[in-house]
Amino acid sequence: MSAKAWGGAFDQKTDPRVEFFTESISFDSRLAAVDIRGSQAHARMLAKVGLLTADECRQIVETLDVIGQEIARGEMVWKTELEDIHMHIESALIARIGDVGRKLHTGRSRNDQVATDLKLYVRDCLTELDTLLIELQQAFVDRCEADADVVLPGYTHLQRAQPVMASHYWLAYCEKLQRDRERLADCLKRVNILPLGAAALAGSSLPIDRHESARLLGFADVAANSLDVSSDRDFLAESIFVLSLISVHLSGWAEEWILWCTTEFGFLKLPDAYTTGSSIMPQKRNPDVLELMRGKSARVIADVQQILTLIKGLPLAYNRDLQEDKLAFFDAFDTVRACVDLAPSIVRHAKLQVETINARLEEGFLDATTLMEYLISKGVPMRTGHEVVGKLVRDCESRRIKLADLTLAELQQACDKIGADVNNSLGVKNVVERLSSFGSGGRKAVAEQVTAWRDRLQAK
Repeated sequence: MSAKAWGGAFDQKTDPRVEFFTESISFDSRLAAVDIRGSQAHARMLAKVGLLTADECRQIVETLDVIGQEIARGEMVWKTELEDIHMHIESALIARIGDVGRKLHTGRSRNDQVATDLKLYVRDCLTELDTLLIELQQAFVDRCEADADVVLPGYTHLQRAQPVMASHYWLAYCEKLQRDRERLADCLKRVNILPLGAAALAGSSLPIDRHESARLLGFADVAANSLDVSSDRDFLAESIFVLSLISVHLSGWAEEWILWCTTEFGFLKLPDAYTTGSSIMPQKRNPDVLELMRGKSARVIADVQQILTLIKGLPLAYNRDLQEDKLAFFDAFDTVRACVDLAPSIVRHAKLQVETINARLEEGFLDATTLMEYLISKGVPMRTGHEVVGKLVRDCESRRIKLADLTLAELQQACDKIGADVNNSLGVKNVVERLSSFGSGGRKAVAEQVTAWRDRLQAK
């Protein structure tokens, strides 16, 4: 057998610099386990259609198990001349069982083999990530009981707007993570299509059974066009995009909590285990973990650009450019997984500074919108009510008082439809009692959503 899997027609040895330039074992060795799974399923399919004997199949499957165990123990030596993980495993197989090992590659190419390995690997990664996202959702929901009575200012344009229950914030992140999980599930539908058997690009004249391979590997369906599937990396681009959006959501959460930890906000205190100090300022507790989550999102977003740029101009079918496709996914997944793995502990152990929050909770006229809606309920047109309350706010600002500090007479001077019951619409505590629309930040509406989220997560 030629030293290279493809070397039969070549007279010259490969330049060592080319071997170094073209190798991928330095990063695709992590595909070893899925490569073995795919090869074992391929061998079983070949035996079923009569291209291997039962004994040959047994030898291949059992020897691949041994090779996989050796790789897992770190005993295999990686060699650049063997290029990639596929050739390392196949060479080790042939070294042990000779010609029987040489039969394994029947009816397939490295083109469809690597696509299959990637889909198996991506499927495992996205499934694992979904489990981690559930844990993060659970961490947010678990906070809701302890924080059930805490009210926080909600913001638009980073300016105080209206009050909401603290749990409304926690469930907002659950909603974002749920959309992420739904995108993962939808993406998995396209990941879960088997490429194996497309061979190099045109399929095979041998009587292979691709549907049997799909059954053995747990794929939902078989790719219907061999020319397309040998070059398809849509599933990678889509997976990396989903990962990038998860990282964007984590970055937004990190940014908010970083702000909340500042003296200026004073809403939140992070546990020492998730902060670092300063080399010169002894008082500092820096939210470095959250800052790195925010920063690492840049890497994942860049990975989207890398994969799209890689595949944007490739002619059908396979091109060696696609060797570089794994790097973007590996980086994106490793980065997001590390972030999501840390996040639940931070969520569970951070403490709201309730006294500090309450001390300033009435600042910013958080009840202005509810006062306007009170006027609407009395028959005042919305735009008129908006103008009335705006003037009242301006008056309060000049006098450095709150809307709730205005006398009934002063309120009625602004609008004669105001009655004594207006007090039920003034002040933060009254506002969160009155916010009642479905999905709102009011006390009752949030409590209902907390219950719904508990039930949803328990059903997983």
